[in-house]
Amino acid sequence: MLELRTLPFDANSNAVVSKEACDYHHGKHHQTYVNNYNNLTKDSELAKASLFDVLLNSEGGLFNNAAQVYNHDFYWDCIAKKSDKSSELEAALQSDFNDFKAEFISSATTLFGSGWTWLVYNPATSKLEIKNTSNAATPVTDGLVPLLVVDVWEHAYYIDSRNARPAYLEKFYENINWDFVSTAYEWAKKEGINSVKFYIDELHPVASCCGHCGCN
Repeated sequence: MLELRTLPFDANSNAVVSKEACDYHHGKHHQTYVNNYNNLTKDSELAKASLFDVLLNSEGGLFNNAAQVYNHDFYWDCIAKKSDKSSELEAALQSDFNDFKAEFISSATTLFGSGWTWLVYNPATSKLEIKNTSNAATPVTDGLVPLLVVDVWEHAYYIDSRNARPAYLEKFYENINWDFVSTAYEWAKKEGINSVKFYIDELHPVASCCGHCGCN
């Protein structure tokens, strides 16, 4: 069974989201996805499967909840603290975009309805790309490696910013945990999509059998 990850920051002092927003977004929305995932996988072979494998091999309600667990896990790390980019990531952003900030914020602002805006690494081209996904969809299923994500579901910003998505996005961008993004980029270049598996397995380790209970 999955457990809700602990926030990687103090909700009382985060620069992007308030304590009240965290109480609802993390404590209720994210928790509900975890609960739904566990209810959908219990009493089946998937109960012992890794979240990464379920994410890549499921559909419908199970996929939606698995993806939303991962998407939110990743989002929290992206806003855990304000930090600086590595020189390597900075060079890649300058090479692959004319103006990354403007393009990223524009993409997130104009995404219709609920969803996510991502910076991803494409192992097939060794390039960085901006991708929008709707609802629970994630670039991982297209073989792309997430490096950065902003949640643009209304529940992500309505408590703090009401309907002002652009104001939320500016606050998000000014407080990105670029250290986390830079590390994700480094691992993406080394391991490709396997870096996503490593990340997920670290947060949600699969219980191994002791070898004595006969469950094998």
